[in-house]
Amino acid sequence: MSGQLPPPTPAPGGPPAGWYPDPLRPAGWRWWNGTMWTTFTEAAFGGGATGAGTTVRRRPWWPRWLSVPVAVCAPLAVVGVVILAILEPIAVLAGLVPLALVLPVVAWFDRVEPEPRASKVHAVLWGASVAIVGAVIINTVVAITAGEAAAIVLSAPIVEEALKGLGIVWAVRRREVDGVSDGIVYAAWVALGFAVVEDMTYFAQASVEGAFLPVFILRALLTPFAHPLFTFWIGLAIGIAVRRGVRIWPSAMWGYALAVASHMAWNGSLALGEIDSTIDEDVAIGVVLVMAALFVLLFIAVAVTMVVMRRREQGRFIAGVPSVVARYGISSAEAAMFASWRSVLSARRQLPRSHRRDFDAVHASIARLVQLDQRPVAADPNSEAVLAEQLAAARARLHRQR
Repeated sequence: MSGQLPPPTPAPGGPPAGWYPDPLRPAGWRWWNGTMWTTFTEAAFGGGATGAGTTVRRRPWWPRWLSVPVAVCAPLAVVGVVILAILEPIAVLAGLVPLALVLPVVAWFDRVEPEPRASKVHAVLWGASVAIVGAVIINTVVAITAGEAAAIVLSAPIVEEALKGLGIVWAVRRREVDGVSDGIVYAAWVALGFAVVEDMTYFAQASVEGAFLPVFILRALLTPFAHPLFTFWIGLAIGIAVRRGVRIWPSAMWGYALAVASHMAWNGSLALGEIDSTIDEDVAIGVVLVMAALFVLLFIAVAVTMVVMRRREQGRFIAGVPSVVARYGISSAEAAMFASWRSVLSARRQLPRSHRRDFDAVHASIARLVQLDQRPVAADPNSEAVLAEQLAAARARLHRQR
């Protein structure tokens, strides 16, 4: 890396994406995505000072879609998936089927404030590697020492929801969660990554046992939203804490408790016959049917909650646009595109597909500035400056294409 500071506004032929000296905080590093500055910064580390009190800082090693926990666990998860693909290829392919059902819903909810692609990729990788590897290790130990029933009903819900929840906490640590909708979106992406790999293992086992079809119907077609529904509560709780500007842990605990309780009830009902062989088969089937009905009610409750919250987020966004327009000199023509949610969708549909990413970048920058402005605590001037720079860069790219 050269010692020159890249320009704070996009320019054709500018420097490639990477970490550069921070133009807003000269003693640090800030991520340049190839066309504009982002909100991602690297804090000081070790080393003492050089010259007149200048703190030595480290150039980060990891791109935004990767982290140390993911880098450590991903190779183990990849090895496991490769082995499954060799032994039971149909199980790996079947594990991807729920994506067709869940992805459109997550994308729909993410539309209010589109999250960076690299951040969503990291969330999926966290669920598919860190959460999966940790859960397999701990649940296996519990199964060996305390029995299969304890692993299914107790260990799995407690451990899996904790590990998935840490993926959301990691996004908060990176300042990627701005409010309630972000908490839910990252919860969904983490849970989706976990569910895909877990389904592959269940389908492989069922294929060996000759029960592939019923297991596939249950997990891939009837309950593809199971893990996102469980982890939804953690994302909701953390998102509420972030919006209020308070510490996330007290709020996260009630979300975690709800996630564990719903996960535990579901696992317990499915494993009832295996846990106690003395239970009549009709009784076990009845319990499963009751829990399936409750699961449907939970799905409806979460769906209604998401629709209501999405409308509220849309309302907050539209209400906050005028202040952003006035503060950052957005033209009346651009402001008209964000005057209502219908105009936002209409303006995006009318653009060529190649231009929609830049429109989404303008949309996301305005949304984050609105979120920052609506928080009950005072906005960080550095964060606001970076978001304003993102908005200017995204607008410039969109204008060049139109």
